[in-house]
Amino acid sequence: MRIALVDSGFGLLAAAAAVRRVRPDADLVLSWDPDGAPWGPRPPEEITERALACAGAAAATEPDALIVACNTATVHALPTLRLAFEPAIPVIGTVPAIKPAAVAGVPVAIWATVATTHSAYQADLIRRFAPDVPVHRVACPGLADAVDSGDPHRLRTAINTAVRATPDDIKHVVLGCTHYELIAPQISAAFSPSPGLFSSAPALAAQTLRRLDEVPTPKAAPTGTLTVFQSGRQTDLPPVAQRYWNALLPSPVS
Repeated sequence: MRIALVDSGFGLLAAAAAVRRVRPDADLVLSWDPDGAPWGPRPPEEITERALACAGAAAATEPDALIVACNTATVHALPTLRLAFEPAIPVIGTVPAIKPAAVAGVPVAIWATVATTHSAYQADLIRRFAPDVPVHRVACPGLADAVDSGDPHRLRTAINTAVRATPDDIKHVVLGCTHYELIAPQISAAFSPSPGLFSSAPALAAQTLRRLDEVPTPKAAPTGTLTVFQSGRQTDLPPVAQRYWNALLPSPVS
């Protein structure tokens, strides 16, 4: 089984790791776009164009499924990607974990890129899944970029800016950009007290297996390979991405 993932940057690593944990025998194809990142500030038609290019590079490896591991690309490009690749390749979009975060009825913040924060897509999810819950939308400009840079100072600055924009009564924070899932410990530590953090990667992995009519086999032999494309060019996993990957999956994975 081969599963491809598309994102503007390293955010796809969280979903890739979630897939690897439940199917260590799956081959993974990671396709992101350092030449065009971040996608959040770009107009929707350009986001769609760049997502299509990344998906096209991944699709050339003939994957069994394509995960759009990017909230911004899901918001703006998912219908076009599905038209381009389905039914031959199922395309699975990312849905922020608003529904589980809202179950307790406590105040929720949704951290996301500027594009996702102001999208009709996110507003509709809030109406559907948190109609009676106080929800505060927090745009986090620069945070995804800081994650891709791996620079600790940039990360602290961007996280602290988002924390200051988050009301004090918030009990749960939805990580509405897949990049943020890579720095969940740092985000949690920046709050006092720490809120509950909700991410989409585990649900995304589970949904992908359902679409393929596969089941989790976490004890399978770890035979899965890793193929990387950066803006369409096949490369090795860059050092910054490797550090995130090792933190997500402490055991060495080829």
